[in-house]
Amino acid sequence: MSTSQRVQTVSPRPRKNSINPAGRGLRNPLNIYRLLLSATLFLTFGGLLMVWSASGVWAQTEFGSPYALLQRQATFVGLGLALMVVLSRMPVAFFMRISKFLIYGALALLLLVLVPGIGVSVNGQQNWIDLGGPFRIQPSEFAKFALAVWASAVLARRLKGPMSLRELLVPVVPMSLLIIGLVVLEGDLGTASVMVPIAAAVLFAAGAPLWLFALAPLGVVALIAALSMNSGYRIARLTSWLDPYSDYMGAGWQVVHGHYALASGGLIGVGLGASREKWGALPEAHTDFIFAVIGEELGLWGTLLTLSLVIIIGACGLVIARRTDVAFIRLASVGVVAWITGQSLVNIGVVLGLLPVVGVPLPLVSYGGSSLIPTLSALGMLMAFARYEARAKGAKARSS
Repeated sequence: MSTSQRVQTVSPRPRKNSINPAGRGLRNPLNIYRLLLSATLFLTFGGLLMVWSASGVWAQTEFGSPYALLQRQATFVGLGLALMVVLSRMPVAFFMRISKFLIYGALALLLLVLVPGIGVSVNGQQNWIDLGGPFRIQPSEFAKFALAVWASAVLARRLKGPMSLRELLVPVVPMSLLIIGLVVLEGDLGTASVMVPIAAAVLFAAGAPLWLFALAPLGVVALIAALSMNSGYRIARLTSWLDPYSDYMGAGWQVVHGHYALASGGLIGVGLGASREKWGALPEAHTDFIFAVIGEELGLWGTLLTLSLVIIIGACGLVIARRTDVAFIRLASVGVVAWITGQSLVNIGVVLGLLPVVGVPLPLVSYGGSSLIPTLSALGMLMAFARYEARAKGAKARSS
């Protein structure tokens, strides 16, 4: 069996004998699988419903049918769920074997986006490839999944023995910087800001020294500041974030109307489909600002439910990472959790006005197949890990 086909293991961490009551039902890895699957399906189909509600007015104007984007999103959901089911049945070694294909494929697509005539510019960002008709793909979204899997596979193979700092950082850090640099070159700071935590989380789980993470945020802030100084619209976004109401008719418009949507929703919302902000006042209502529509139509309870489902998905991933003895499972699980929860918090923070507008979708909820399909693929991988742990625990129980 080749090195790439072996699943490397690490020494299990000591576990406490007592388990708090809240965690008793999660001792069985299959319960983690069921909880992860339930939260994923609930958020995905809830997102499909909200895409229909948030996009109906705009779709009627643009395409002549309020169901145009709903039909496309339903197609994306079907493809994503099918891929999720397939990946959830795959062995752990499969993901390690395909890691190189994923990262080099993502790198090739990111380079292809920069080729004139192939890359498509949307909202000032050249980060799309036109597939013909109404369909486009955003390679940077697929690069998130590729980066999490590849970095985890590289480090998992090295964790079988002592590892120097250079072996820990090379080639993971150079490749991560290359991928993130290409995304920044395409003008997509939002996606780049999500990729940094993915690489950082995998390195942290592999044992990178803490001083490395103290320096990394300073570099990210410096990079964002340097890029913003050379871009008028980014400067406008930063200033409008500090006081969106000072430029209500300009850069602050989207943030202010996001606030209006959340405020008018109150505790229980105005009712599904009854949003007023989606009638042209709130830009990107079905994509980056769909959380504001959730707050308006379903109220505070709807937003808390959405946030709770994201937290459940993240908690399931961390439980898988903590309990496993397989290095790749631990690293990849942490990377996926950093991606999905981090991106969710960035999206929600933007809508609430806690962060500058950076243009990232809400995972599993916002419209778009380029975001939905890789996210469901990553969750399918987490489900495969949970199934592996359940089989390993069953085999151990039988042998004892």
